[in-house]
Amino acid sequence: MVAPAVPEIYEEEDNIFAAVDARSESLQNLRELGPPDLVYLVKQPKTNAHHQTGVYHHVTGVDASSSASLAAYVNTLTFSPLDKTHKVVSGIYCCYNAFSHLDMRVEVKIPGTLESYCIDERGDKRVATEALWLETFLCGILRAYSYADNGSGDAIRKIVGVRRFNPVTNTEMEHKFLDAAERLFFLGRQLSSDPETQVPNTVSNHLTSGLLKYIQTTGRYTSGINLFEKLRTRDVEVSSLLARVLVMADEEVQAVRLMFDALQDVPMDYALLDCQASFCQGKGEGEMALECAKRAVTAAPSEFSTWARLAEVYVGLEQWDLALLTLNSCPMFTYQDKDTPRMPQPSRIMLPILAESMLDEIDEGQPKQGDPHDYVHPSLRRLHAASYQGTFLKAYNLLTKIAAAIGWDQLLKIRSEVFVMEEEYRVERQQSTSKPSPSSASVSDEPNGNSEQENGTTPEDATNGAEEEPEHSIEKPEQSMASEVVKSGNEDPDTSHSAYTQFRNKRLCERWLDNLFMVLYEDLRIYTIWRTEMAQYRQQAIEYKKSATEWEILGELAERLHHFDEGIEAYQHCLTIRFSPKAMRGILKLYEKKNDTRGMLGALIRLIAWQYRWYSEFSPDLLYLIRKLIEDEGAVKVRSIVQATNLPQPVLDLTHQYCQLCATFRSSGSDG
Repeated sequence: MVAPAVPEIYEEEDNIFAAVDARSESLQNLRELGPPDLVYLVKQPKTNAHHQTGVYHHVTGVDASSSASLAAYVNTLTFSPLDKTHKVVSGIYCCYNAFSHLDMRVEVKIPGTLESYCIDERGDKRVATEALWLETFLCGILRAYSYADNGSGDAIRKIVGVRRFNPVTNTEMEHKFLDAAERLFFLGRQLSSDPETQVPNTVSNHLTSGLLKYIQTTGRYTSGINLFEKLRTRDVEVSSLLARVLVMADEEVQAVRLMFDALQDVPMDYALLDCQASFCQGKGEGEMALECAKRAVTAAPSEFSTWARLAEVYVGLEQWDLALLTLNSCPMFTYQDKDTPRMPQPSRIMLPILAESMLDEIDEGQPKQGDPHDYVHPSLRRLHAASYQGTFLKAYNLLTKIAAAIGWDQLLKIRSEVFVMEEEYRVERQQSTSKPSPSSASVSDEPNGNSEQENGTTPEDATNGAEEEPEHSIEKPEQSMASEVVKSGNEDPDTSHSAYTQFRNKRLCERWLDNLFMVLYEDLRIYTIWRTEMAQYRQQAIEYKKSATEWEILGELAERLHHFDEGIEAYQHCLTIRFSPKAMRGILKLYEKKNDTRGMLGALIRLIAWQYRWYSEFSPDLLYLIRKLIEDEGAVKVRSIVQATNLPQPVLDLTHQYCQLCATFRSSGSDG
């Protein structure tokens, strides 16, 4: 199996080990699984033993079960085909243990000695024990999945020079991984959790997320079922994870029976209730899903996921007013991004290309170093929705779903029916100053009464500086009356005005949701302008020109707004200018929708080659798609279609490696 090329980031000449020192200093600020592993090499010219240079790169997916396995990786770097004038004299491998908040380090002198130790958050040295290596091994695998790229290139672009390896390449390694996961399972809550989870718990943390991602990617359902069966005997809460794997494995009868039995023991387990709601939703049983989702909210009122599920169920039932009110009740959390390396400014960066991943259509038309960036119209740069993450991203997706289903005008109408609008509030307030106000009715709060929400993360008002385009206009949303303003008393110094009869059945809108409406308005406005202009150009038979980056942004915009065909059209325009993994990932969705096996494999070959080009031999999402194709079509047919593609053999071999992995794991369909 061919390994990706080795990127090299060079330090300033007089600043040797600065990258290792920077990593040590950052340890106290790590909150998640930790950054990718750091591999630091000291080189010296073969002719001058007194002149040394520090180079480094990052890596994920290397076996971190012992100091020997990390030293073995360093030893693979001692010979560089790119640099024949220098030799590597020493290396340091740094790998973060998120359970114990320690950086495990292995120092290798070449040739000669090996020293392993760990560094704590204060920078002090500690002894590296067997127990610490077990934790580090597990963290290494979870990071490899967490930091993997989904094929779009977003994760790859985030950190320069990361080699990404598949951490589990055979059943023996899987056994070692699942054994470590079993032994450390009940410490998983120490690892933090996905950004949508408020409080990590036994079944919702980075360990459980990684396990589920692994099982889904590889299709190793039996291994997952066995693991969670064992763990469930120690804690019934694990039932929700077991149920999810049973559903994945199409063992639905067993899953339903398990959920029913487990809820007799723990009737208010929100993860189980959410599992039930999700299952009923998938079966088109909206009313049944509704009951489960309501109970889940009661069981965990401070968790975003339960409220989001309830809102989703209301969307499915087309109860738009309740969907909006439920969305308004979602507790929003500050987005906690993955831990990334904070390194000193390098003197230069070498990003070599592996010959096996070279493909003309990927390399042609790519901007060279020093070339000006693509022109991007300011209105496209200003689209705030593109940067949403965590709870805001999920909430925005729900809002766009409603808008796509009923249209913008209808959405605004329902918004003004359920929320107090600023104008009517002012009018009512002015009128009430001239007469005594009844004390019976008050401006209602959120349905869950949860007014102390974390709204410190309010996105900026998206329409700042947005120019009006009357000829393509869609109605701009009027301001609602923000709940924070009323609750803080800023708007209503006279307490006798706190009761307004006409608002008996209305709620106050959270500021963050109000901002989401503004962001959606801006998305729709730009989308409408684009489609109107395109139609006008077509009528006049003039070519509608945009840069590759602009087409990429328009493709994402259309996708966000659930305009699938228009998104595909934009991505296709982008690909006629130059290769873009994001656009190709979008086109792949079209082929999936049409069940076009040849089209899917054509896109996958190119995406796998692009990933390899940027040092990634492993993308769980791309492996999953290959596995599903083999399951549906059989390995022989998939291999034949790949082989019949008119592309260089080394590029095809990269995709064959993914197929080989499915055979190693005996995936369904891989035996012929």
